[in-house]
Amino acid sequence: MKNYNLFYVTIILFLMLSCSEKKNVVNEKEEKPAVTILIQPFKDINQETVVKITEEIKNVYPNVKVLDAINFPENTYYKERKRYRADSIIKFLNNKTKEGFVTIGLTAKDISATRGTIKDFGIMGLGYRPGKACVASNFRLNKENRDEQFYKIAIHELGHTQGLPHCPEKMCFMRDAEGKNLTNEETDFCKKCKTFLINKNWKFNSI
Repeated sequence: MKNYNLFYVTIILFLMLSCSEKKNVVNEKEEKPAVTILIQPFKDINQETVVKITEEIKNVYPNVKVLDAINFPENTYYKERKRYRADSIIKFLNNKTKEGFVTIGLTAKDISATRGTIKDFGIMGLGYRPGKACVASNFRLNKENRDEQFYKIAIHELGHTQGLPHCPEKMCFMRDAEGKNLTNEETDFCKKCKTFLINKNWKFNSI
C-alpha cells in the first residue's frame, strides 16, 4: 500500500513540474524583446544637441543607443534647392538597420520631400509607417526652445515607425503639423497613442 502511495505522489509531482515548465516556455515565447532605437547623428549637427535629444527620448523609451556621426550619402543632396531629400536619407538608414532596431537620423540641414503636387516641400521630419528608419531636422525650428521642439519632432517620427498615424488630439506628439511648427502645443503622447506603443513593446518609464 505504501508503495502505491509513493508511486502516486511521484506521478503528481512529475505532472506539476511538467506543467510549470510548460508555462515558463509559453511565457518566454510571449515575451518579445523591446525594439532598440539607434540614434544616427549626421556630422553637421551639434554634439550637445544629440546628447539632449537622446536624454529626452530615454525619458519615455530607455532602450536607446547613439551611433558615431556620419556624412550624408551623395545621392541624398538635392542640388537645385540646396537641400537633402528626406526619403533618400530614410532609404539609406533603412538599409543599414537590422530587424529589432529602429534608426532615427538627426541633422541640422534643411530636408525636403514630395508633398502632393509639390515636388520639393521643406519639412522638419519624415518616417516610414511602419518602418525601421526616420529622420528629423532642426533647421526650421525656433531658436528659443529649439532642442525641446527637436525632441518632439524626433519622437513623432519614431511613433510613425511603430505604425502610429497622425492623431487628432491637439496636445499629442502625433498631431499632424500640416506644414507648420505646432510643437509648442504638444505635451505628450495621448492615452490612445501611448497604449498603442505599449502594445508594440515600448517600455515607458512612466504611464
